[in-house]
Amino acid sequence: MFTGIIETIGNVKKISMRDGVLDIWIATPLAAELKVDQSVSHNGICLTIVALAEDSYCVSAVEETINKTTIGRWQVGDAINLERALKVGDRLDGHFVQGHVDTVGTCVAVSGSMSNRIYQFEFPKAYAGLMIEKGSICIDGVSLTAFQLQENNFSVTIIPYTYEHTTFQTLEAGSKVNLEFDVLGKYFLRNKQLASYSVL
Repeated sequence: MFTGIIETIGNVKKISMRDGVLDIWIATPLAAELKVDQSVSHNGICLTIVALAEDSYCVSAVEETINKTTIGRWQVGDAINLERALKVGDRLDGHFVQGHVDTVGTCVAVSGSMSNRIYQFEFPKAYAGLMIEKGSICIDGVSLTAFQLQENNFSVTIIPYTYEHTTFQTLEAGSKVNLEFDVLGKYFLRNKQLASYSVL
């Protein structure tokens, strides 16, 4: 479980494929504080640490993760948003984020000023029921509030601090991002669907 508050930015150091499993080494000073088997959010993807080095660590992604996220597009040198798992007793400054990416979205426009950047994103229409105006959305691991919601697109505002401390500084029109919709919305929609079923 995560909060969507990014701790630091890491960089892809090495990528290799073995028997359909993608191994990725991430370089970050945070590596010195990590342990094998810990979970870390990488651009919103919850991945388990499988190996450690002095200044980097390795995570693995299977076919399901490769197909449903942007991880298959990562290249050596790419910047990655990192967040360690939430500890019991920590303040929840963002919202509950599972690290289970729902789909890949596309940045369709970037506008605004240095102090108030507005990013517009488009996502598959099948997920439209999981969003509400002013609701929470996780984009590449960053907890944000959606506005200007339409059927399958929305906007978010990025303050200078978030821009400087996350990979939003690399996003432009056409960029692909990982989207995780609010888990509360998922349960609400599921209960609504179940309630509509007739009991024989």
